[in-house]
Amino acid sequence: MRVPLAVTTSARPREELVTRARASAKAWGVPFFPRRSGEGIADWFDARAEALIVFGHDGVTLWDKEGHHGFHAGMAHLRRMRLAAGEGDTFVRVAELRKGDAVLDCTLGLGQDALVASLAVGPTGRVVGVEKNLALYALASAGMKTYAFGPDSCHVEVVHADAHEHLRTLPPRSFDVVFFDPMFARPGKAQPGFDVLRRFADHAPLTPETLEEGRRVARRWVVVKGARYTDDLRKLGLQPEPGSHFSDVVWGRVGPSEGSP
Repeated sequence: MRVPLAVTTSARPREELVTRARASAKAWGVPFFPRRSGEGIADWFDARAEALIVFGHDGVTLWDKEGHHGFHAGMAHLRRMRLAAGEGDTFVRVAELRKGDAVLDCTLGLGQDALVASLAVGPTGRVVGVEKNLALYALASAGMKTYAFGPDSCHVEVVHADAHEHLRTLPPRSFDVVFFDPMFARPGKAQPGFDVLRRFADHAPLTPETLEEGRRVARRWVVVKGARYTDDLRKLGLQPEPGSHFSDVVWGRVGPSEGSP
């Protein structure tokens, strides 16, 4: 019987790698499949698992029948470099992120914006990323554990949960910024890894009810990323913030709920 997700290792793994992979599989509640020396995994997708988290000597990779994507900073690395050099970042500007802030990323995905936020809020801040899909959660949580954040960043905490349900468990005004990047249909070619994200991410639209839960939890802003040339933000009652006319991405924000403690 084929399982939705399993864990394995690269070929010829060291014992330490096997131990770490087994422990992660147990923590995530998925099977661990030992891999024999020289054994490929291509046939496993027909018989054993729909997707695999592969622990390798060079990092953690999510595989399925259509391709694979390893955890890495991607464009977030360049954004972090620019931020460290004193240049601007649209997410940081719209959210007005400051040192010591607490940020809740409700749609973590591959963790790009969370990595930028971790540098913007610094070591005294806090960034929590919520991911509903188990495969993406596994990739992000394993990858964040080994990512070199450096002394100027806080670490990113990764939570496996539905964003709406998780928001309902949080006290009012418990995060400075709540962030949503729903899986809108964006035109043009996205950066590498976006195809993997599309296959695994939750495609349900952001609802007004979830937005209101975000407003209850936020102290400063709820920030929503949307697609240009769509009415994604308008449906939520948001107006796009000023930004580059050359970007396919638009940003909206709204303050906390009136009357929140």
